Amino acid sequence: MSKTLAEVALLAAQGDDFDRCLANFLDEFYTAPNADGLADMPPLLALQFGDKGRVRDAYLAATAEELARRFNFPSPKWAASNDRALHKPWFATPLGSLRAVLLLESPPAFRARNLFVSENALSRA
Repeated sequence: MSKTLAEVALLAAQGDDFDRCLANFLDEFYTAPNADGLADMPPLLALQFGDKGRVRDAYLAATAEELARRFNFPSPKWAASNDRALHKPWFATPLGSLRAVLLLESPPAFRARNLFVSENALSRA
């Protein structure tokens, strides 16, 4: 289980599935919300994974900022880095018909990094 966003990035860099690691982190975080899970700077995945890594770097920063906002924690300074924002928009679906919905629904921290996801992107069932 990933207890920090930094652990999510480390595990992904070692070949673990990023989405699964992030889901595990969210499960842990929502069980006991704690600013410590957001504080440590994750290693940049762009260096290893190129464009896919850049999306993941931005996603981790957006996740940190959004969770900090929701739980009234200070936003970690690392999340504001220019290395954690995309220059071109990225959409969570290839379906053009859903892009307008994602443009509207994306939480502010994601939108600010050019990531367009559903409003429940950080939800866990």
